[in-house]
Amino acid sequence: MSIPVNTPLFAGNEKKYLNECIDTGWISSEGPFVERFEKGFSSYIGRNHGIAVSSGTAALDIAVKAIGLTEGDEIIVPSFTIISPVFSIIKLGLVPVLVDSDITSWNMDVAAIEALITPKTKAILAVHIYGLPVDMALLETIAEKHNLIIIEDAAEMHGQEYRGRKCGTFGKISIFSFYANKNITTGEGGMVLCDDPELNERCRVLRNLSFTTQGPRFVHEEFGWNYRMTNLQAAIGVAQLENIEAHIIRKREIGAIYQESLSFLAEKGYQLPVPEVEYANNLYWVFGLLAPDKDEKNRLIDHLSKNGIGTRPFFYPMHMQPVFKDYAFAKQRLPVSEQLSSLGFYLPSGLGLTNADQSVVIDTIKAAF
Repeated sequence: MSIPVNTPLFAGNEKKYLNECIDTGWISSEGPFVERFEKGFSSYIGRNHGIAVSSGTAALDIAVKAIGLTEGDEIIVPSFTIISPVFSIIKLGLVPVLVDSDITSWNMDVAAIEALITPKTKAILAVHIYGLPVDMALLETIAEKHNLIIIEDAAEMHGQEYRGRKCGTFGKISIFSFYANKNITTGEGGMVLCDDPELNERCRVLRNLSFTTQGPRFVHEEFGWNYRMTNLQAAIGVAQLENIEAHIIRKREIGAIYQESLSFLAEKGYQLPVPEVEYANNLYWVFGLLAPDKDEKNRLIDHLSKNGIGTRPFFYPMHMQPVFKDYAFAKQRLPVSEQLSSLGFYLPSGLGLTNADQSVVIDTIKAAF
């Protein structure tokens, strides 16, 4: 038996819409499903505009560039995150300023941000991690006080809410990913969301090799990217969006089953995800565990692997990444980020996980103790 860490779920109109693309010949980014997905998803989240792109990383590149910062400006970003946000910052000549994480929510420690602000600080890139959102009310207070732009990375938060307000509606601009392990997927893909019409047009230009909207074609005045989403990808996205509420319910069901069945791990020194905080219920995009020490983490991962069950380690902190060894922030010590990375891993959590397979995962873990 093999139970992967993620299995996507295609239970709706995905095949029907893909066949429609093939039958009509509209497979490129010019096809009608792209606009349909943009309007549908932005409406669902509660933003005025959605710009569909080829990945979540592409969405970050566009978002960071579109807000119009100057080379040398600083953006505060968590060290405990996937590498994409920091890549996007550095590629544009901007400076990432790393903040440590909160051990309870596993998100950026918002209370530590204000001490990092300098005259060069222009933005905060808030990344919601694994299932709970960043404390956005406190973050907005800090941003307003210091006149900082908020970029919201909601790549893992489709459908999550902060005090009843959907993630993806905060700040000047926000992004999502539609990678295969997300709550809705297009295989690869992403979207930039905003409310300002000028910012919307700016993002669309950057997505399309910076073709000018007026003037002669193939004449370019700045760098851009080919980050367009295809009609095929968007067709899958439209079908997935039709079932997003069911997907969110299923994610929380998977999380609740793990919470109840694995509660005994707390007595063994493990930290389970927090089911809720004052401002949100856990979405359980993934179900993570923090082991009491590294040897125990490796022991349980090896035990699961030998029984055909996949796991995935937590993110590796940005200040410890070899690619950044020559950057000033590599000299930092951020103990919570380091602890999360060293001791954390997550279990099979994909939407395609069946109850039977989840029972196998749980029974295999119980057999290890």
